[in-house]
Amino acid sequence: MTLVELLVVIGIVAVLVALLMPAVQAAREAARRARCQNHVRQIGLALHNHHTTHRSLPPGWVSAAPNGDPGWGWGAVALPFIEQEALQEASGGGPWGGHGPSPGGMPIGHAGNQRFRETSLSLFLCPSDPADKLFMLHRGTGSGAPPMFEIARANYVAVFGTRTVEANPGTGDGTFFQNSSVRFADVRDGLSNTLLVGERCSRLDNATWVGAVPGAGHGMARVVGRAGSVPNHVLNDFADFSSYHPFGANFVLGDGAARLISDEIDLAVYRALATRSGGEVAPLP
Repeated sequence: MTLVELLVVIGIVAVLVALLMPAVQAAREAARRARCQNHVRQIGLALHNHHTTHRSLPPGWVSAAPNGDPGWGWGAVALPFIEQEALQEASGGGPWGGHGPSPGGMPIGHAGNQRFRETSLSLFLCPSDPADKLFMLHRGTGSGAPPMFEIARANYVAVFGTRTVEANPGTGDGTFFQNSSVRFADVRDGLSNTLLVGERCSRLDNATWVGAVPGAGHGMARVVGRAGSVPNHVLNDFADFSSYHPFGANFVLGDGAARLISDEIDLAVYRALATRSGGEVAPLP
């Protein structure tokens, strides 16, 4: 084989690899998106089981004041329904304080809760998001904000609605807000037309399943999200929904169905889906 022939063969192989790689990457992403969709479907099932047991959905987060203690989020309260009873029972303080199933106990930042708040749960992580499983919380959002402690990351936040989380912590028009106890009967728009939980990627900052840590930057918006802009919009802020998937983000609806909501969805329809009783006629496209 001459040198020219060898170079031709190498060039052909390089072209074939270049043509094949996008297909391989697309196949991998399709598999990751399917796993992510399965995660939100399982979360939806856990929320339904919580509703069956306690006759309401979990609270968005539990706190006496909007940004106060103890701060435990809906994901922490729902642990028994995602086969994490052992984590609940082993926690030093945890949402139950070791004294039964009622949310409360010691605050998230208590030293006894270190193992609890640093436990990463694969169910709450999207396989397409490359961020670390733990991240450092800071007291505030500025560049010089002092660190607090590490906490487990999550890619799924509950739907607060369309209002600003920090301005209306206890009056979200979605299904999850401060100390909420929304029943399915309260979802007047219909369970199949109402979003419960959706994706948030780590592009702007990190969410967590643990709860709203008092004093932390974006504390309350780390466990709930709002439909301010459509998923993955260039103007999204931290509280909006987003993903690393092309074309949209995964959500679970009140009827338990998992859907990829397109980033080209009409904003009015998207916001109507984020409210529980707005009276809008907003069927999914």
